[in-house]
Amino acid sequence: MPTDPFKNLDPTQKVKVLPRHLAGPGLVDPRTVWAFPFSKGWPFAQVEDGTAAAFSPCLRLQTTYGPQPHTPSKGTWAVSAHRAPSSPAVWQMRFDATTPVELLQDLHIELFDLYLEDRHSDRDRLFEDETAAQETYVPLLARGWNHRVKTDGTQTFLAADGLAGVRHRYATTGSPQPSWQVWGGHLSEPLWQARFSRGTPTTLVAALTASLISTEPLRRTADEVPRPTRSHLYLATPVTQQSPAVPPLTPLPPGPGTGRSL
Repeated sequence: MPTDPFKNLDPTQKVKVLPRHLAGPGLVDPRTVWAFPFSKGWPFAQVEDGTAAAFSPCLRLQTTYGPQPHTPSKGTWAVSAHRAPSSPAVWQMRFDATTPVELLQDLHIELFDLYLEDRHSDRDRLFEDETAAQETYVPLLARGWNHRVKTDGTQTFLAADGLAGVRHRYATTGSPQPSWQVWGGHLSEPLWQARFSRGTPTTLVAALTASLISTEPLRRTADEVPRPTRSHLYLATPVTQQSPAVPPLTPLPPGPGTGRSL
């Protein structure tokens, strides 16, 4: 039976772990996750219970964080795009609050880049993304993920450890199901899930999967790492705790001589 690499660590011990999909959410901070220029006209608000929201100056992008600490998902991160303020959302992304925050941050960096391209070009990148679906899953295959296609119009990619997956519904006509679904852990009882509605720019899904398979370890304390899958984690260069400084010992004075007197 695989051993728990965290068994003998202090709960506050800082570590670096891989794979990313099993690392746990980390430190949840909307201002950090949403890599937007709040000092340059992006409204941001957060209330006492942690609920937060941010908007683009044109109000076409809306992002929210709603904590629900007593539920398995611990709450929801959501992004919606609108062609005009107060109009219905054209597409939406939703993430469990248990999703590793580094994955969310990488996705929001890509979202902001897409927004800037949309603002400074004649292309409507937020709503007419031309990125091919292969950009999302070819890197997964290159990393040894398994691929399965079903006749219901879906294809699924599973990590080699079976504890992460990406599902693409390529036949979406009339289906209420998300076009893309990404998860960590077992799908029957996931550690986290992400869902992308029809119309979501494929560029954003690709940003999430690229971050998902990155080999850059994530920093956590030992007690932040989910217990159910700890035995599947690789502990990459733990940050050792510093021992308190100990002053050098002062040599003891020599004892009385035991030799013969001359």
